[in-house]
Amino acid sequence: MPLAEPVPDLISLDLLRSVADLGSIRRAAAAHTMSQPAASMRLRSLERTLGLELLDRSSGRARLTPTGSAVVQWSEAVFTAMGTLLLGTASLRTEGRGRLRLGASLTVAEYLVPGWLEQLRTVAPDVRVSLEMGNSHQVAEWVEAGRVDVGFVEGPEDVDGLGCGVVDRDDLVLVVDPSHPWARRRRPVGARELAGTPLVMREVGSGTREVLERALAGLGLGVTPLVELGSTTAIKAAVESGHGPAILSRLAVRIDVADGRLVVVPTEDLDLERSIRAIWARGRRLGRAARTLLTGVGVALP
Repeated sequence: MPLAEPVPDLISLDLLRSVADLGSIRRAAAAHTMSQPAASMRLRSLERTLGLELLDRSSGRARLTPTGSAVVQWSEAVFTAMGTLLLGTASLRTEGRGRLRLGASLTVAEYLVPGWLEQLRTVAPDVRVSLEMGNSHQVAEWVEAGRVDVGFVEGPEDVDGLGCGVVDRDDLVLVVDPSHPWARRRRPVGARELAGTPLVMREVGSGTREVLERALAGLGLGVTPLVELGSTTAIKAAVESGHGPAILSRLAVRIDVADGRLVVVPTEDLDLERSIRAIWARGRRLGRAARTLLTGVGVALP
């Protein structure tokens, strides 16, 4: 089926995602090695193409509008599909080389996997790596089905039926935008107050959401979703735009907090620590590349 016109270009869409992630057009332009005026022109062109206002420039600092946050969220599927296309075409150019199929939760894929792959590349430069991203439950299903060789997931405990090894630890934090009343409060937010507050959340099945739900369920409480989004980037943009609080990985918000775009609010009565684990099928032989990667990230293999 032919695409309807006009069609937004991928570079401009990716630039909008970078504005959401980095907090300004200037930083996004630098990340894409272009000038700020050129980035601004591209973003205005994207708005004209879509017929939507994606950025609020009224304060002198561009912030995503709710519409812009929605476009960032929807674009995730576009870039996932493009990644699949590029990996597929790369495989046609590298027949005969070693292959390693990875799956990772979105937070792990964005903030940890690139460093691990760079480490692998130094010792196994000819290995061709493919990466699929989803929530933790999806990654476990891919490992069980043999769709990926190794998965990386977040959660409070081992995954039943699969080989597991802890590679890192993380904790979840409560974040708000600087104008939110909680940004200036001095006492921690308790479990009951958090449970009764509508939150910007990940979808059911994500490791981030599972940790929060388990922590509240242990106290006889549940979550109150305000809106559910499928990526950390979209959630950060929604929080920064004033939609409401969110619980996110400390790894994922580190730069945003340092830059003053998000504020961490202390919590109490909640255990929000989690492990980041590598998982693999116990009855399936791991290849050399998989074993090299797992050993490199600190997993003791049998």
